Amino acid sequence: MERLSGLDASFLLMETPASHMHVASLAVFDPSTAPGGWSIERLKEEYGRRLHLAPPFRRRLVEIPFHLHHPLWIEDPEFDLNWHIRHIAVPPPGGPRALADLSAHLVSIQLDRSRPLWEMWVIEGVEGGNVAVLTKVHHAAIDGAAGNELLLATLDLSPDDADVPEPEEPWEPDRIPTELERLSYATASLIRTPPKALAAVRRAVDAARDVRRVRTQPDVTPPPAPFSAPHTSFNQTLTAHRSFAATTLSLQKAKDIKAAAGVKVNDVVLAICAGALRGYLDERRETPDRALVAMVPVSVRADEQRSEMGNRVSSMLCSLATDIDDPVERLQAIAAGTQLAKTQQDAIGADTLRDWAEFAAPGLMGRAVRLYSRTRMADLHRPLFNVTISNVPGPPFKLYTAGAELLALYPLGPIFDGGGLNITVMSYRDNLDFGLLACPDVLPDVWSVADGLAKSLDELAGATT
Repeated sequence: MERLSGLDASFLLMETPASHMHVASLAVFDPSTAPGGWSIERLKEEYGRRLHLAPPFRRRLVEIPFHLHHPLWIEDPEFDLNWHIRHIAVPPPGGPRALADLSAHLVSIQLDRSRPLWEMWVIEGVEGGNVAVLTKVHHAAIDGAAGNELLLATLDLSPDDADVPEPEEPWEPDRIPTELERLSYATASLIRTPPKALAAVRRAVDAARDVRRVRTQPDVTPPPAPFSAPHTSFNQTLTAHRSFAATTLSLQKAKDIKAAAGVKVNDVVLAICAGALRGYLDERRETPDRALVAMVPVSVRADEQRSEMGNRVSSMLCSLATDIDDPVERLQAIAAGTQLAKTQQDAIGADTLRDWAEFAAPGLMGRAVRLYSRTRMADLHRPLFNVTISNVPGPPFKLYTAGAELLALYPLGPIFDGGGLNITVMSYRDNLDFGLLACPDVLPDVWSVADGLAKSLDELAGATT
């Protein structure tokens, strides 16, 4: 039994009927590489052998009465692997858009909180004889870095059956604690809160002083402030509908741009997204009068925490410089802005967000989030930011599951009121796999943004190499 951290619990509290806080990935496999053939039963067998390498997969939530404190994780005494791994087929001929539409529908379904917070959909009928696997895991259980570790634990380096290390000790389910036991546990934790809160206040005061120093440097344009982003059509209150688009770009081409421009790969990714979004808004005659702002998640996971699950993440706001016409100047402006944003993030400190999330009142915060969504308040003010853009480094080598070769891995990050588009990219081998999740009621054609990514990359490559 383990209590969720405040940051982990915040992803539960942020959930509304129109905004579900799970992360997902769409993996495309070639089953022809599997020795002896590929089957769903073989996939289940492989996952069953590795459950001890993926602790969140057997943990379920237990709520504290009256929401006095953050919920608990327990080892689920009713765990059933067959319940979590489901089977479906895409309509023929199973092309990319049909697969994306089915994936968007599956992602729009909220996870069942009475079970461990994950599910996997095996999708057959994919074009070219391939098989797709859509995996959903709640953000309360993992962040991007932890999800990457989880992915590597469930995949192999060759198509042959791999030797899976034995668990250090056998898995044992927990007894579901009574309400009185949960209240007692919560009370004991709350008693320890005031001294920790005081320490957090002191750290926050120091961080505020450091941030002010960063933002008031002479001749320096500070990173965007919250709610300074321009309003766009996709920065509105969401519905529960989802749309998804995916595209694969050349990692080497992005690296060539990085070398030529003297920037980082993440700056190139942001510039690719900036060009695509600028083109989308120009075509719709919605060009804003100032630069778009991206929220970029930042892992604050130390090396010794690499194998831990849960969330160790912060975020920074970065200008996408979409008000600059020249793509190279735009890239350089983005690179300069991300450097300043990182300096500001360092001043804030890795644990500041975790500190304050720890002391949030769960019941009050949950009601406030639902009220914000129900009253459509996101339509009444400038957005906190325009788009979420996340870049997750992935493995540069081939991977397999149940003998089937992984061809592509498209991530899907969550969206929420005021931020109706999430662009997440994961590198795999020589590719950058982009996944774009949107609400079609505020961004009608997410594929036009996805198609714009390739055009933006080519524009940057032509201007820098």
